[in-house]
Amino acid sequence: MTDGAKTLLRRLVVDEPSPLLKQLPTTVFFFVAVLVVLLFPPLRFTAPVLASASAVLIAVTTVLAWLLSRRHEPATWTLAVPLLDFVAIGAFRAATGGSTSIFTALILLPVVWVAAEPGRVHILVAAAGTSFALFLPYLLQASAPSSGADVIRAIFAPLVYACAAAIVNELARQIRSKLAAISQMAHDRERMLEESIEHARRLEASEAAYREADRMFRGVWAAVTEQAVIGTDVSGRIDAWNPGAARMLGRSARDTEDVATVTQFLLTEELDARADEVGVHGEEAERRFGALVSRAHPGEADTTEWTLVRADGTTFPGQVTVTSRLDEADRVTGYLFVATDATQAHEAARMKDEFVGLVSHELRTPLSSVLGYLELLRDDEEHPLTDEQLHYLAVAERNAHRLLTLVGELLFTAQVESGEVPLDVREVELGAVVRASVESAGPAASGAGVVLDASIASPAVLRGDQTRLGQACDNLISNALKFTRRGGTVNVRLGTDGTRAVLEVEDTGIGIPAAELDRLFSRFFRASSATRNAVPGVGLGLTITQAIVAAHGGTMSVESEEGVGTRFTATLPLAGPIDRAVGMA
Repeated sequence: MTDGAKTLLRRLVVDEPSPLLKQLPTTVFFFVAVLVVLLFPPLRFTAPVLASASAVLIAVTTVLAWLLSRRHEPATWTLAVPLLDFVAIGAFRAATGGSTSIFTALILLPVVWVAAEPGRVHILVAAAGTSFALFLPYLLQASAPSSGADVIRAIFAPLVYACAAAIVNELARQIRSKLAAISQMAHDRERMLEESIEHARRLEASEAAYREADRMFRGVWAAVTEQAVIGTDVSGRIDAWNPGAARMLGRSARDTEDVATVTQFLLTEELDARADEVGVHGEEAERRFGALVSRAHPGEADTTEWTLVRADGTTFPGQVTVTSRLDEADRVTGYLFVATDATQAHEAARMKDEFVGLVSHELRTPLSSVLGYLELLRDDEEHPLTDEQLHYLAVAERNAHRLLTLVGELLFTAQVESGEVPLDVREVELGAVVRASVESAGPAASGAGVVLDASIASPAVLRGDQTRLGQACDNLISNALKFTRRGGTVNVRLGTDGTRAVLEVEDTGIGIPAAELDRLFSRFFRASSATRNAVPGVGLGLTITQAIVAAHGGTMSVESEEGVGTRFTATLPLAGPIDRAVGMA
């Protein structure tokens, strides 16, 4: 079978019949009528020419129907076929007896075709076609109906066919509606089937990805042996315990999961102190766990150093990071703890502090000696120095003093780390200290092209070490000048807030990245903005300043925006005795 024949066959069996399929009954029965006339002598063609013309017209309409079926023409054009059929059947009736022709029933076939088309207007078209076919013999013979019966037949028959057309039109409409509903249901079923197949495919892929992720998680979970990873529910009961936790704390997962609580592995004294600090109340277990997770807000992690307790009762320092476990509705369903043994870090820090203190002490003596001999050279009246030699000597003295200052800072930081800050306590007017620091920084500000402004609202008298307080002010002002570009401003403000003095040093400098603010007071830390802009320094000034403020019972805070500026705030108590040596926490 050729491709064209297959296509035509598909066209013939679809829900909407093709023009050729609709035309075939008319063509078949027409030529059957022709054979009947030819084979039965009592019947004859009264007008052979009209009979031949009607046969040719039926053949033409059949060919036209075939062409329209192949070209998929609009329904408007296909109606030309049944309309031509009305003409051919009318002519055939005229050739076989006119109003008495026994083949009048052939009119029903094009009536059904036209009436089955969508739209009520096709009922009228079918009625008009029927009337034309019935009256055509009279038109061709140029005569009127010869009897009353012919007149009644000519009027009554179109009405009957019109009624039949109306019935066919309504039935066709209902059939089309049902077919459309069935087609939509089939389409929906096919779509649902495709969606189900796609969903099954995705589910299978998700399941495979889940299995892979589970294998990876289990591999990572087993590989983490240097950190203890512990999961708990909202009450602190342990529901996850990795091999690192078993190694670090000396208990297996079998002995801890769903049995122990995480607070059993932390020093109770520290938990009670935290609970008092943050104001957690309740029963003992609930209170201690609440203190442990009090700072672990949803979406934020809390990292704190705690004293951890092994299964055998021994203790060691550990860095513990706490994060909340959330469900799909962002409700807290538990907590995750990641602990790292900080013993080696503590030992390394202790050895570093000892080394810094030792080196500083060893450097201070020869530096003092170098400065002493430089002073002797300058004051030698028997052998006076030339101007050039005096210039070289000044350079050497300046750098020696700079090195001595750095050694002094190293010694001070070593003392801070050891827990003792020596203070020469006496009554100090902080405003005078701030004025002196501003005056000392004036030349440096002018040389850098920076406006240095001071505002001292009221006297601020406190008990403290004037030298150390001056050192803290100098550090804050010099730090602000270093980080402020030419044309910028540094504002120094001193005021009081109840029983406390508030010192603010604000600049319009390069600022500090927000992610680095919490490390700003660490020893030897330098902000990335400082290194990018080649700002000189070793990262000890702010550490020393914070230590001095803390030794006086005060606090330090910082606010900064990169590219906008920075504000340091030191808050100091106005009254109250301070020991000569204040322990550092």
